[in-house]
Amino acid sequence: MKISDSVIYENDDFVVINKPSGLLSVPDREGKEVSLKTILIEKYGSIFTVHRLDRDTSGIIIFAKNEATHKHLSQQFEERKTEKIYCGLVLGSLSDKKGTIELPIAEHPVKKGTMVIHRNGKMSVTDYEVLEDFRSYSWVQFQIHTGRTHQIRLHMKEIGHPIACDELYGDNKPVLLSSLKKKFKLSKDAEEERPLLNRLALHALRLKLKDADGKEYNWEAALPKDLKAVLQQLRKINSK
Repeated sequence: MKISDSVIYENDDFVVINKPSGLLSVPDREGKEVSLKTILIEKYGSIFTVHRLDRDTSGIIIFAKNEATHKHLSQQFEERKTEKIYCGLVLGSLSDKKGTIELPIAEHPVKKGTMVIHRNGKMSVTDYEVLEDFRSYSWVQFQIHTGRTHQIRLHMKEIGHPIACDELYGDNKPVLLSSLKKKFKLSKDAEEERPLLNRLALHALRLKLKDADGKEYNWEAALPKDLKAVLQQLRKINSK
């Protein structure tokens, strides 16, 4: 990937990226796959991890370029002084269009790499608000006040509305036009239907924080084409 196309903002201290879905934020344990961090190291020489996004989550992520900035930004995240806004497509129509989910999250005792709601877990807080209701799906905005692994995904599963296409906490089914459109017909040239979306429908939209001098930044990561296309179709169908 050409990293310069994904840079939202950069200065001498940090770089803000609109991460594409499917790319690891940092190297995994095996270190065999390309990650965003390894790409940035090739470009800048040294890079420090401040926070992470799941592989299939697209959107805004920040990396520090030096140790002092890394320490400052990491502290802000730990002390919950940043503002992190996500948006995602969830299954179904939510009865409460706005709310707060407070449920403790812990690592799954058996399934490696997955999380569970557990009373001995770390308390996790997610605010949500339905922006658009398409009946079969809802477009929802989230603000997370804690940064637990898979927080939004797990919280939404627990209230019965998992993120669309979530292979761990949802039904892992692609979003298909045939399931939305009553009179759907496959084009003559196509052997099978191409999904509108076949990846986790979650995007890190906005990030608000302060640098070491107290200057406030508020960035937004543009929605990727696949999420835009799904929303366009849902709006089109819903308007009829």
